[in-house]
Amino acid sequence: MSSGFGLLGLIGWVLLIALVLYVAYVVAQRNQGRPVKFSLAVIGSLLAGGVLLNTLSSGLATIPPQERGLVLNAFTGYRPPVLEPGVHFITPFVETVKRYNIGQQNYTMSKTPAEGQVAGDDSVTARTADGQEVFIDASVVYSVDPTKLIETYVRYNNDNWESVLIRPQSRSIIYNKVAQYRVEEVYSTKRDALRQAIEDELQVVLAKNGFQLQSFLLRNVTFNQDYAKSVEDKQVAQQNAERARFLVDQEQQEAERVRVQAKGRADATVTQAQGDADSQVIKAKAEAQALQLIATQLKDNPNLLTYRYIEKLAPGVQTIFLPSNQPFLLDPASFIGPGATQARATAASATASTQPAQAAQPTPAPPVAGAAVPAATATPVR
Repeated sequence: MSSGFGLLGLIGWVLLIALVLYVAYVVAQRNQGRPVKFSLAVIGSLLAGGVLLNTLSSGLATIPPQERGLVLNAFTGYRPPVLEPGVHFITPFVETVKRYNIGQQNYTMSKTPAEGQVAGDDSVTARTADGQEVFIDASVVYSVDPTKLIETYVRYNNDNWESVLIRPQSRSIIYNKVAQYRVEEVYSTKRDALRQAIEDELQVVLAKNGFQLQSFLLRNVTFNQDYAKSVEDKQVAQQNAERARFLVDQEQQEAERVRVQAKGRADATVTQAQGDADSQVIKAKAEAQALQLIATQLKDNPNLLTYRYIEKLAPGVQTIFLPSNQPFLLDPASFIGPGATQARATAASATASTQPAQAAQPTPAPPVAGAAVPAATATPVR
């Protein structure tokens, strides 16, 4: 019943109480001999208003969105169908509405005091496949199936489904499923598989009883003191082993880096040596080709050596001293430049004109150390 309709019922009862007080007042006044009469208008208004408002309050029911309603009849027990969200009319004073919350509800079983529905340690005690004792903290998130609301009312009319269904079924399934796994699997490698197995079986059981399982939460797994200490020692040993493996890997990576660096330097040295060798080969080939070109040029031009000799003389020399019996004159300009051909022709004619006259002259003896050097003809170099 909504607060609005409850307010109507309250006003109706106020009107009825006012009617009773009015009648009592009139009776009291008349007993004192006072001529007070009953007002039929007042009595009728109060009576009609009180009855009407109480009837409306009792005959109208409002169902909020997160709830569903089941109509209970004083004569037949209950009346279908299930009331959906909205305003509904029921038989006043004969029928009432029992509301069911169809939202998510949580039932928690925990070792921590005051955390679950049961005070104190309410964790599930179970034994694993290898005989170890474990303590399971879990939560069951469920909701009432609105399509099976009548069956739920018939089975659990006192709303005691948590104590007679959710709690015992959950603890039984957890106990049986944990017994199928080894202790290491329960808290590490197959923990999610264990949770899924419990959820699947619990979902089937709740569905048969008019409830929908939203999720099963495997909150925590603890052990007895002795085994917890052994697990802690094992984890410490594993961490130390992993650290040792890390250090070994680090050293191996450093050794590999040094090897790669040394190989790089060796490759660089080989590459440099190969480059130097290739450079020497190229240089030798270039020198051989140069010598071949020089040999070809000397063969085609025998006077090239004489020219190179004159070219290497000091740049300040302007005159060349030749023996007086020299049969020809040297002209450097005759070997190069545009007038080389004309100069060679002039030098040839000059040589031809001097050969008969020089032929009659006796050949001078080679100079002796300390003897006078024959007079030489000074010829300016052009």
